Amino acid sequence: MRSGARLRRWVARARLSSLRTTFTVSFAAVAAAVTVLVGFLSYDAAARLVRVDQQTVFEGVVQDLLDEVRHSALTPADFATADADGGPRDELIRPSGTVVQVLGPDASVVDRGHPPLPVGADDRRIAAARTAGQLVEHRDVDVGDGMYRVATVSLGDGRGAVQIAQEFSDTEDLLRELQQRTVLLVGAVVIAAGLFGWWLARRITSRLVRLAGAAEDVARTGRLGIQVPVAGYDEVARLGRSFDRMLGRLAQSEEDQRRLVQDAGHELRTPLTSLRTNISMLRRIDELPPAARGELVADLAQESRELTDLVNELVDLAAGQSDREPLQRVALADIAEDVAVAARRRTGRAVTVRVSGDTVVDGRPGALQRALSNLVDNAAKFDRGGGEPIDIVVTGTGVPVGTSAGADVGAAVRVEVLDRGPGIAEEDLDRVFDRFYRAPDARSLPGSGLGLSIVREVAAAHGGDPFARRREGGGSAIGFTVGRGGGGED
Repeated sequence: MRSGARLRRWVARARLSSLRTTFTVSFAAVAAAVTVLVGFLSYDAAARLVRVDQQTVFEGVVQDLLDEVRHSALTPADFATADADGGPRDELIRPSGTVVQVLGPDASVVDRGHPPLPVGADDRRIAAARTAGQLVEHRDVDVGDGMYRVATVSLGDGRGAVQIAQEFSDTEDLLRELQQRTVLLVGAVVIAAGLFGWWLARRITSRLVRLAGAAEDVARTGRLGIQVPVAGYDEVARLGRSFDRMLGRLAQSEEDQRRLVQDAGHELRTPLTSLRTNISMLRRIDELPPAARGELVADLAQESRELTDLVNELVDLAAGQSDREPLQRVALADIAEDVAVAARRRTGRAVTVRVSGDTVVDGRPGALQRALSNLVDNAAKFDRGGGEPIDIVVTGTGVPVGTSAGADVGAAVRVEVLDRGPGIAEEDLDRVFDRFYRAPDARSLPGSGLGLSIVREVAAAHGGDPFARRREGGGSAIGFTVGRGGGGED
């Protein structure tokens, strides 16, 4: 058993750890995806801008050279480095640090660039060209330790050509360094996101761990009074409070069931003992005189009826705690009329019904009829004189009303049964709705003490309360309230 409990606890912790891992990985994955996307887009945009800008500058230099050689008859000497006053060569070098190399008519190098640029067949053809401004462009030329893009422009009339080159390998090196730093930054952000996600997941799941521990303690010990740790106002806290309220309801239900069983067992002993005694007397019924026989049979019939009533009321009371009768719109005035008709037929007493206001509520007709019947039966039992009728008063107000007992606050419909019996003692008013409670004056009368407790259960299930008070001029006023539109909880 202990190994099984440890296994269950280990499985629960593993599941919570898995949830924590899921939180951590998910948080890190989202952060990584966002960081990678932002880093990639940023790098791509920066690289594109740098390359385009560099290409644009080189194309501008080439275009300036083309315009100049087309409009002026320039010779290789015009691009010589020895020109102290500045010349076309300086204008080519100054904008972008371009490498310039001058070729003679036979494509020989007149002025070598730094670094020297390679001279190919196309370059020699351009150097001998008769038309000025012819162009040949080479890309990705390996010059020394770097990569260059090279353009060769003819001077015309076979005078030679000018080669200009722009290094782009240093730019690519810079972009590669930027790429590496972006990757490092993305990695750092992912690690930081993972650590933060782990911390956040641990902070979230720590309360789930405590809640799971409380649930495991309840499952292991069966004790419903365990305190559930609750902190905060988020969904986890709401879950904890709901679990705590559920345990409280279960504990109260368990206590009610235990009390019901104990009280029922106590109350059943009396009629069962009497029946057992009378049954033992049946073995000698032939020896008893006729009067004793009649008394024995009558006593058996009375005890069996009381036992039957007690069992029926216990069943009704237990069923009332888990009633599944559907809610519907019902008029309490109609229920009162039906109860009055049944009471007149059963007891022969005069029962009147007085109705005022709107008495339609959402309720369970069977339960409400049972509660009202119990009140009328209780009034008929105690009002044995029968001088005045039993009154059923149904009042629908639609607004909160109050009674002298102060129990009717917030109700919309009030049901009250009035009798002219001996009344209820002041010290018994607060206990008449307890299960199996019977006032001292009522213990000699038939009954189980469950009728008014059923009234209390029905009233509570319909969002109301029972009440009892002494009636002026003698007698009692006992009833209950029903909240409009609310059927209570099942």
